[in-house]
Amino acid sequence: MTEKPKKPKKPHSVFTLVVEVGRKSGDGLPDKATGAALMCYASGVDEAEAVRETVAILKQADMAPLDVTGYGTLEDRRAQGHEIEEDEIELMQKALDENAVIVAQVTPYFDKDGA
Repeated sequence: MTEKPKKPKKPHSVFTLVVEVGRKSGDGLPDKATGAALMCYASGVDEAEAVRETVAILKQADMAPLDVTGYGTLEDRRAQGHEIEEDEIELMQKALDENAVIVAQVTPYFDKDGA
C-alpha cells in the first residue's frame, strides 16, 4: 500500500469580521436588546473559511448570525488606513496561534425608545 503524499498546509491568516446577530433563547444578550454586532478575529486559510468557522461557533453558542461583513487581514486593514491598536493585534495573534475565533467586542442593539 502506498501512502498518499501529504498536502502542504496552507498558511492561515486572521480576518476581522463583524457579525450581526438576532435574538435567540440563551444568547446571553441583554434582555431588551434586539440583536448585536460582534467584532471577531477569525483564523482561516481564506476569508470564506474564517466566516464559515465563525458562524458555526456562534451557532454553537446559541447565537443567531444574520450577516457577516469582512474587513480582511491586518495587512488589508492597514492598507485601507485603519488605525489598529496594540490590543487588537494581540487578539489577532492569539486567534492565529490557537486557530480560533475570538469575539473581541459585543455591541447590543436596542429599539430607538430603549424598549
